[in-house]
Parts: sequence; C-alpha cells; structure tokens
Amino acid sequence: MLLRFTKMHGLGNDFMVVDLVTQRFKFNPQMVKRLGDRKLGVGFDQLLVIEVPSNPEMDFRYRIYNSDGSEVEHCGNGARCFAQFVKDKRLTVKNNINVETAKGNMVLTIRDDRQVEVDMGAPILSPSEIPFIADKTQLTYPIEVDGQAMQISAISMGNPHGVLVVDDVHKTEVETLGPAIQALADFPNGVNVGFMQIVDENQVNLRVYERGVGETLACGTGACAAVVAGIQRGLLASRVKVNVTGGNLEIFWEGQDADPVIMTGPATNVFEGKIFL
Repeated sequence: MLLRFTKMHGLGNDFMVVDLVTQRFKFNPQMVKRLGDRKLGVGFDQLLVIEVPSNPEMDFRYRIYNSDGSEVEHCGNGARCFAQFVKDKRLTVKNNINVETAKGNMVLTIRDDRQVEVDMGAPILSPSEIPFIADKTQLTYPIEVDGQAMQISAISMGNPHGVLVVDDVHKTEVETLGPAIQALADFPNGVNVGFMQIVDENQVNLRVYERGVGETLACGTGACAAVVAGIQRGLLASRVKVNVTGGNLEIFWEGQDADPVIMTGPATNVFEGKIFL
C-alpha cells in the first residue's frame, strides 16, 4: 500500500508522523526499524502514530516508536509535533487537544505564535514507579560507572530518566557515559541519560543520550526531568530556559510532587511524503 507521512522535527529531534485515523496500517518492529534507517529508509529518531482513541473523552491516541523498533511511553518533542500535525491536517479544529498515551492522558495547547505548550503531567519520583532500584526516594542516588562514583537523579516523565549535573556539557563524554549508565542494572527498563550544566537559576545547558536512539539534538521529557532534578536540589527557579543542541525549550514546574511540568517549544514541518509498503 501507499502510506502518506510527514517528516517533522522539534528542535532537531526528528520524526516520521503517520495518520492512522484516515489511513489503515499496522506497524511491526522490523518495519519501524527499516523505515528509521537514515540510509535505507525515511530516517528518524522516532515514529509518531496518530490513532483513534479508545477513550471517547480523548481526541486522539498517540503512539511512539524509537528507530530501533521499540515502542516507548512518552516523547515531549514528539507531542508538540503531534499537536501541530493534527491541526495542520485539519484532523481537529481545537487549540487544546486531549491525547491518550501509553502512560496516561495529556493536554496539548497550540498558541497563536505556533509554539506548542504541553502539560507533561507530574513527575514520578518513587523508585518503584520509575523504575529504579533503590530502597527509598532520594534527591540523588550513588552509582558507579567504570570505577567512578557519581550522584544521579532518577525521575520518570512517563519514561525513565537519570540526570547528572556536570561542569560543562561540551566537555562531557556523553557518547561514552550515556551507554555505560544505560547498561547499569539500577534501571531495569533502561533509561534516558541527561547531562545538565547549570548556567544560572533560570537557564541550563543539556545533552541527552536516549534509549534506543543515542544522543539526539533535543529531548523534551529529558528537559523536563533535568529541570525537576535541578529544582529539587535547590539549583533552579521554577521557570527555566533549557538550551539543547537543536535550540531551546521553556520548562515550568512549581516544585510540588503533584504539580504538572509545563513544556513550551516549537514544532516544524520538514516535508510531506508517500512510501510504498
């Protein structure tokens, strides 16, 4: 069949977006991996799929696949692209869009300036729910990587994150430390590893090594997790500009466990395409 798709990106975190509301197709891991190949396929960090929701109170269901074929729970940059896609394709006329995901429901708001605001929900800090192997909830946890002792924050934003505070993200060996931390048994479902440099209480620099992808130009849930970790440790204010390789995001969190994390940033169309499958 001929499948229509749109290539999009959120600050360089790139996506193949497929509407399965008006089209019919079923993806399997092998197909996703083939499409994600940057030399032999379309090429992307994640595949975003729009479906009819199972809950009639929701507008859409949102599914996310990494380029290695694995399905994941959440993607903040993808959520912004999702919102802009359904509005541009006239699948909805709403500016406030209710979306069903594997880890709960989200509200996506398209502003007049085309920036997209995402209610990412409250951070998950309990080790058993992240999941992270620890006896109790702490601000940071000791880990050891290649004989080097480190302190890591463990947080879930619908997907697991470990956040390290570093002196300079540009001098940090992300390509080495990222997979080494992902290999630890402490995170039984794997982990996205964030490396955060504090510029001041309202600004950080961030690099993220993602599960199933590697380092990306931006990671929305990683930006949220990093800011939550920084606020918890008393290093950041409630509103923070997060500078990632692809641009910047604004993250707001009032600091209580039940408060939602609000992420705001752009979503960009790259091209439209059709592929025969």
